[in-house]
Amino acid sequence: MAARLLRGCLRLRPGGWALRPLPARCSHSGGEERLETPSAKKLTDIGIRRIFSSEHDIFRESVRKFFQEEVIPHHAEWEKAGEVSRELWEKAGKQGLLGVNVAERHGGVGGDVYAAAVVWEEQAYSNCTGPGFSLHSNIVMPYIANYGSEEQIKHFIPQMTAGRCIGAIAMTEPGAGSDLQGVRTNARKDGSDWILNGSKVFITNGWLSDVVIVVAVTDREARSPAHGISLFLVENGMKGFIKGRKLHKMGLKAQDTAELFFEDVRLPASALLGEENKGFYYLMRELPQERLLIADLGISASEFMFEETRTYVKQRKAFGKTVAHLQQLFVPQYQEGLFLGVVSQGKCTDWKPIEVTDLQTVQHKLAELKTHICVTRAFVDSCLQLHEAGRLDSATASMAKYWTSELQNSVAYDCVQLHGGWGYMWEFPIAKAYVDARVQPIYGGTNEIMKELIAREIVSDK
Repeated sequence: MAARLLRGCLRLRPGGWALRPLPARCSHSGGEERLETPSAKKLTDIGIRRIFSSEHDIFRESVRKFFQEEVIPHHAEWEKAGEVSRELWEKAGKQGLLGVNVAERHGGVGGDVYAAAVVWEEQAYSNCTGPGFSLHSNIVMPYIANYGSEEQIKHFIPQMTAGRCIGAIAMTEPGAGSDLQGVRTNARKDGSDWILNGSKVFITNGWLSDVVIVVAVTDREARSPAHGISLFLVENGMKGFIKGRKLHKMGLKAQDTAELFFEDVRLPASALLGEENKGFYYLMRELPQERLLIADLGISASEFMFEETRTYVKQRKAFGKTVAHLQQLFVPQYQEGLFLGVVSQGKCTDWKPIEVTDLQTVQHKLAELKTHICVTRAFVDSCLQLHEAGRLDSATASMAKYWTSELQNSVAYDCVQLHGGWGYMWEFPIAKAYVDARVQPIYGGTNEIMKELIAREIVSDK
């Protein structure tokens, strides 16, 4: 099946499929002649983007088909279970959807950041938030690939690319969220080993995880907390490593989120990821990619919601017209209650009892949404280009994460409103997209912290 889906953009290698190296002519500027596939040409009403090559478009087709065939039909049952199946992970590995932009020499697929973006964008367009592929591939795996020893890379990366080893990262604690310098989980030396104690919460992929990168204090006497933090690779089944309950969330219901506990977990020296007491610096280097990922997921989800709503208002009829063509709705107050009137040729006609909340100029609202989405998409695409060139800084990534997550929630609110009562019904995709959006300003660093990081860069003397 993988050969059929990915033929033309992937090549077979030992252990799975890899993206073909992009030809030199592909500058991602849109100057070359592109092979436009039917749905990649104009995925949404937002228009054609110019950072992708023809090979990326072909890859997008295969990724979209994977989500249509392997994810969407099963997502409702995964929402009830609070986790996706492990079988899905192995299918994703066989299709070359994991570790996409991890170097091939490490056991990854060997694509670029644009190829990785194709996967997480298509997941957003599918409105299926259950599979934790992006965290696994674009947050956890880079730590191992960039800071791990040769033995750690060989042991984990190929298995993670194949979907046989699921990764998670444990930063957040009950008393320390965005403040990474406030973590209390600690590891002390015992001979050549480490003894790990503490707890973590809100850990994505925590329940299914086979390996977890744990942030822990290793030097309480350091001149600052940032100088005394290390990262450890903790594997499932280690004595004292306990997975707590799967947390019941408002949204992202199919994405497993767990509590993790570490009670005198004995770790060999080989479990230390990178250098001792350098963990905080590794986190700071990798967080821009995490925030860019959240930003692109956010704008992609906004594009999805816009398309759902545009289609709905063009089909939904009220007062004999589609909602999209109602110019304006007025709500006068009478003693007997609220009534709706439709403006037609400057006159208010067809008074009827109100059944939905007051709607203002639908066409103008759609125009506002599309404008905000298009402007934000251009910014996020520029961030993707900066990241591919190795020039995405923390402040810019923070701006992207802050702005897109705020926009996503604003778009979600307006799109539910334009759906009326049906937007509040769970069987409508817009309802799920609405609750899933709420976490975006919270995880990956709250938006209040994003503003602090942006402001710090503005007033810096550098």
